[in-house]
Amino acid sequence: MVLIVDDIRANILALQKILELHNIPVDSAESGEEALKKILKTTYSLIIMDVQMPGMDGFEVVEILAGSNRTKDIPVIFLSAINKEKKFISKGYESGGVDYVTKPVDPDLLILKVKTFLKLAEQKQELRDIRDLLSKEVEIRKEAQENLEQKVAERTSELLLKNEELEMKNHELQQFSWVVSHDLKEPLRKIETFIRIIQERYIVKDDKATDYVNRTIRSADRMAKLITDLLEYSRLSSTVLPERTDLNLILEEVLSDFDYRIEQKNAVVKTSSLPVIQGIPSQLRQLFQNLIGNSLKFTNEGIAPVIEITSERIADKDFDSPASAKGCYCKITVSDNGIGFNEVYLDKIFKIFQSLNDRNAYEGTGIGLAIAKKITEKHNGLITAKSTLGQGSSFIIVLPI
Repeated sequence: MVLIVDDIRANILALQKILELHNIPVDSAESGEEALKKILKTTYSLIIMDVQMPGMDGFEVVEILAGSNRTKDIPVIFLSAINKEKKFISKGYESGGVDYVTKPVDPDLLILKVKTFLKLAEQKQELRDIRDLLSKEVEIRKEAQENLEQKVAERTSELLLKNEELEMKNHELQQFSWVVSHDLKEPLRKIETFIRIIQERYIVKDDKATDYVNRTIRSADRMAKLITDLLEYSRLSSTVLPERTDLNLILEEVLSDFDYRIEQKNAVVKTSSLPVIQGIPSQLRQLFQNLIGNSLKFTNEGIAPVIEITSERIADKDFDSPASAKGCYCKITVSDNGIGFNEVYLDKIFKIFQSLNDRNAYEGTGIGLAIAKKITEKHNGLITAKSTLGQGSSFIIVLPI
């Protein structure tokens, strides 16, 4: 559950509505004192804290939380419309906050931050569960192998140390701000390393414990990919000046990157001439990379992928606009013969963290098409899709020239 602390009720309601739209449970407090009382009675996974409040301000509340073993690890995101200077932001981090966001708040970015910190809290709970499981396993073995009591005691000590290190690394993850989220990858790699050490040295013969460890390793892999995708998504909010961009060169670079996968799957890629438009090359490259990457990923077993990229100039910013040699827009279509999807879910596929497919069969974070949609919209364009389940998909993009 997320606790929102703000002395202005309207601000609480606005944030509450944003979070509840994403099915995130919310509680609220209208002062620092009320927040502390609620935190003593309820366990929260994240706190969104206003800085400027009458009586006890946000910094004072967080400093009190940091002094308690029970509450010191609760991540806190500061919100402020007034204290935007560097010294206040620094004070936010020094007092124990994991992020400092100035108002007005970008709803999309806020949801990304909230979901990231909630996922970190879930991962920390998984690590605690595994620690408890391993501790119980060690106790059982100790009772069954009294003649190896000293050896078991040494292994128990090692396991406790490793688990403490894992919790410490996980706590460090929560202290990073969103602006340096790429630095989270290194601690994740360490978590995976320590878990593998535990798996290889201490629980080789225990199938149940091994299963829990394997789940944690897979969670760490997914988290690393999620951080990468979220970083890409967050970068789309920054302001970058557009420039004349030849989409033919962009497409050529993307296909070159996919050389190995295309060869591996015996894929056939057909292209036509694309226009030169006013855009941001890195983002347009990401757009084609996500769409073509999906075409190579979601393929029918035993059928070589066929991908076709076509373009035509159109009169208006509309998917059904007629072709026009002097039109101010271009319509680009990326088609394939892959697994397709039911068009009933068309609106769902472009939402962040949404996926129609089994993630065990098809790897992914559910962010790729959300990134494609945001890139298209930043270029004042449109994107949609047409598909038949089992027969392939066509993604249609309209961009200004």
